[in-house]
Amino acid sequence: MMRRTPNVWILRACRTGFLIAGLVAASAVRADEAPADSAAVTPVPSSSAAAVRQYGAPLSSSSAAAVRQYGAPLSTTRKVKLDRADRNVVRTGPSDDDAIVGVYPRNTAFPVIAKRGPWYGVRLSGTDTGWIHESLCHEYDDLADLEFKPNPKLYTRTGTFTLSGYAGAYAFDRKSNSLVLGGRLGYYIFDRLMFEGGVSWTHVDRPAEIVESLFDLSLEAEQFHMLFYNLNLTYELLPGRQMVPYVTGGGGASIMQGNTETSFNFGAGTTLFLSKRQAMRWEVRDYVFRFGSGASRVTNHNVEFALGTERLF
Repeated sequence: MMRRTPNVWILRACRTGFLIAGLVAASAVRADEAPADSAAVTPVPSSSAAAVRQYGAPLSSSSAAAVRQYGAPLSTTRKVKLDRADRNVVRTGPSDDDAIVGVYPRNTAFPVIAKRGPWYGVRLSGTDTGWIHESLCHEYDDLADLEFKPNPKLYTRTGTFTLSGYAGAYAFDRKSNSLVLGGRLGYYIFDRLMFEGGVSWTHVDRPAEIVESLFDLSLEAEQFHMLFYNLNLTYELLPGRQMVPYVTGGGGASIMQGNTETSFNFGAGTTLFLSKRQAMRWEVRDYVFRFGSGASRVTNHNVEFALGTERLF
């Protein structure tokens, strides 16, 4: 049996050392080539791939930071607006043979959830859906509804009736002050133009004045009731807003001491809409008519300050 010399043992040790060093180096190279985040190379399952195709790839870190700072980007919804007829039929299915869900007025809009031929499937409410034929509507993108318009009009009031009552102060010939009570019925011919008819009452208490009679001069005071009515046109300067300034004017008559005097009036005021149907209104108005008898007839300016409430219906 041959004894191995020390040189053989040294040679084998060197070979083993080189082998171990090579294995360590190969492991280091593979570790350098691998990504730092093992989750980044996780295969995307089929369901996740479908989600990416439908919704897009996930946000990167920079995109996520932008969302946190500025908010999520705007998303749009397809809608249809009924604008071809005054009364529009919505059905339970996409055919004329299906039952009627309801009849809706012009300019009603619904989100689109389906499309089948010439029929739109729409959401009528949180629980109800229906189908609308394309001949009754047009499709649009609701992103247009997000366009900013400074001081937009809130409502259109054309064709609306108004009923108002008011109280205030009435200065007969600008010399005496008395309480005035009145009411008006109005109708919006257009958004800017309203026709009004009103009636008011006051009790005039005129201070003592020198009155010339046929034989003498006398000092007399006067107290009498006065009823006056008028028809006016009111022009709104900023129609459809919550606070609407206006100018107004018209003609009518004043009844006092058994006489009827033709009058005209003009003024200005502001209407504050507390809701779509309720408003407050304040104004100043000058009633002009001639008063007196014979050669003593003079033109009177009678200023009225009024505050009232108004109801639209």
